[in-house]
Amino acid sequence: MPTTISNRFAQAVVACALLLASPAAAEPRHGLSTFGELKYPVDFAHFDYVDPNAPKRGRLTMMGPGATLTFDSFNAYILKGDPAQGLGLLYDSLMTSAADEPSSVYGLIAESADVAADGLSVTFRLRDIARFSDGTAVTAADVVFTMQTLKEKGHPSYRIMLRDVIDASAVDPRTVRYTFQGSLVRDLPQLVAGLPVLPKAFYDTQAFDETFLKTPVGSGPYTIGEYTQGTYVTYKRRADYWARDLGVNRGRYNFDEIRYEYFRDRSVSLEALKAGAFDLREEFTARDWATAYDVAPVRDGRLVRLVMPDSTPSGAQGWFPNLRRAKFQDVRVRRALDLAFDYQWTNKNLFYDLYTRTESYFENSDMKAEGSPSPDELKLLEPHKDKLPAAVFGEPYRPPVSDGSGGDRRMLRDAQRLLQEAGWKIDAAKGAQPLVKNAKGETLDIEFLIVEPSFERVIAPYLKNLQAIGINASIRRIDSAQYERRVKSYDFDMITSRFSMSLTPGIELKNYWSSEAADMDGSRNLSGIKDPVVDALLDVVLRAKSRSELVTATRAIDRVLRANHYWVPHWYKASHHVVYWDKFGRPPTKPKYDRGILDTWWFDAEKAAKLTTR
Repeated sequence: MPTTISNRFAQAVVACALLLASPAAAEPRHGLSTFGELKYPVDFAHFDYVDPNAPKRGRLTMMGPGATLTFDSFNAYILKGDPAQGLGLLYDSLMTSAADEPSSVYGLIAESADVAADGLSVTFRLRDIARFSDGTAVTAADVVFTMQTLKEKGHPSYRIMLRDVIDASAVDPRTVRYTFQGSLVRDLPQLVAGLPVLPKAFYDTQAFDETFLKTPVGSGPYTIGEYTQGTYVTYKRRADYWARDLGVNRGRYNFDEIRYEYFRDRSVSLEALKAGAFDLREEFTARDWATAYDVAPVRDGRLVRLVMPDSTPSGAQGWFPNLRRAKFQDVRVRRALDLAFDYQWTNKNLFYDLYTRTESYFENSDMKAEGSPSPDELKLLEPHKDKLPAAVFGEPYRPPVSDGSGGDRRMLRDAQRLLQEAGWKIDAAKGAQPLVKNAKGETLDIEFLIVEPSFERVIAPYLKNLQAIGINASIRRIDSAQYERRVKSYDFDMITSRFSMSLTPGIELKNYWSSEAADMDGSRNLSGIKDPVVDALLDVVLRAKSRSELVTATRAIDRVLRANHYWVPHWYKASHHVVYWDKFGRPPTKPKYDRGILDTWWFDAEKAAKLTTR
């Protein structure tokens, strides 16, 4: 399974897009949307994709959707440590998203938001019923503390996201105002609306910038229950949760307990699931989906294989070379790496033709570049023409299509030619396994850093092709804690990763591709991209005043990134493959932009009883 960089920072941004009100419409609103009207009116009863009468009981045990193999902290907002999965269940934000709208939020802790006519401030009015889990009121002082603390002591990513948030002030105990600077303010109200609200009093006795395993105080629907570090963590539903009857929450958070299980190996977790050791996991391995579930519980319906459509952008999954290392700085080397990967053979022989090749950083969305640049795209690209590859102005780059043999000679010859043009020439003296060397006599060594053994079978055929063109390629598997440290400090040659784009991307994109993020530990700019054209186009995305303007800008960025070969793209499927024991109920309508499992499913006691009698 590919390793996934945690999205805990981007999720707050993705979930909370905000409409900049015009001078004629600057007034408090119950919900906000980036470029359109809200679906749900004031005082709506519940979201359409929930069952408002769902029973609240029972337990869900699951393996989380990420690739985290351990945890040592309940602090999800700093660079240090490996935070437990599910910590977002502890905290509410000022506003929360609707999973059937692309870019909308509705009041949670805040009952309303008022964006100033000039877009340079936003004022939130807090609900007087909002409470932390210790019974104390959520106040404007807690909101101010959260912003200041995340900006000063939080994960380095917050420095980028909150840079132009210049002040947060408590107007009164229930009113907080954020003030912004600059011209790229469209996404700043959405960002602050989506921050978790942290209790100031808790951190009077707990250092914020340290890891800890004591139970945090939060205002969300769950609190920490039983746990064993690195093995499992349980979240218990709060019977006194203050927001359980709000329209944004009715029919949600129906499990009394949610337990995340941790396994060192996904193959072990698969057998544990089939043995009934836990309830649910999402299957990411095509071979296992195709072959590993021909077992009695699946055949008789006790263990359910469910395909859930995924309407979100599929994101960018691939092998990311680290351009901070000189050997990857020549684009011809990176292009050669792409030519050496035989996706067609891999999909047929390893993935049972389950996947589609990823071409774009915005795959499975309207933001993907297609065909020749439109006139509007050209207006953005042509001022930078002298800094861009000519390929940007034609059809967008698509990965090569092989003959499916596993070692397409044409592609490998082209790759070797590119290496030679880049100064890496075959040293024939090495005999049966010649290696390329540069003018200094150095071999081109590439180490793939991994954390899970299951992905070795995918990398191994790729390594064979890389070795065939003279690259000294190898795999190094290390433990999860060491892996996290090395990724955060960019101590790798190439890694496998995936990150997903939001439906309406904004300031979080700077954390993926900006020059600033390239030098910041823990960012998602894994390849270390430092491109002034990309920086300029990111600002265009942030200034977009309409969906069409945003789509034009993202397509332009997509063209530039793809033409510069900053990754070897992998594959995707526009669906979730979920396997679970048949003890749950779920609404007839799945939220369009989410799995909806934690949010909308519930424990069905009758189904659970039948499992034990079959």
